[in-house]
Formats: sequence, C-alpha cells, structure tokens
Amino acid sequence: MAHMVFCTKYHAEMEGLDEPPFDSDFGQKIYKNVSQKAWTEWLERQKMLLNEYRLQPWTREAQEFLVEQMNEFFFGGGGELPKEYVAPEK
Repeated sequence: MAHMVFCTKYHAEMEGLDEPPFDSDFGQKIYKNVSQKAWTEWLERQKMLLNEYRLQPWTREAQEFLVEQMNEFFFGGGGELPKEYVAPEK
C-alpha cells in the first residue's frame, strides 16, 4: 500500500514519497507532509533555480539557498521565481 500524506502543497490526501529525501528532521517533515506530485514539481523548480542562478550544488551556499527555497515552496507561500526567469513555451 502506498504511503499517503495530507499534502501541504495541494491541501489534499495524496500518495507520498517512498522514503524521506534526506536523513534529517527536515527530510522527515517532507516525508510526512509532501506528496510525490509536489516533490516532482520541486525537482523541476530546483533545476530551474540551479540554472537561473548558476548555482554549484556542491557548495554550502547553494545547498542552504535550495533548502530555504524548498521550505518556502512546500511550507510557505510557494517561493518566488527569479526576476529574469522566462517560462519555456509549450
């Protein structure tokens, strides 16, 4: 049976992650409150942030920035897009 959560992003009962994404309290918070669908959307947002801000993900500064953005994306107002960001045309 799938791990079900009340997703903080969608305000609905949805399928959750198979396991916590990080070995930390924050990873447990995500596991208990974020759906698989919202997590997949975060991964796309994270790629965009890495590219737009030209972040090097192995640096402490980039990691701290991404955690702040992730917290805002799931548990805050959703996070703002970079001013220069132009969404790709579909």
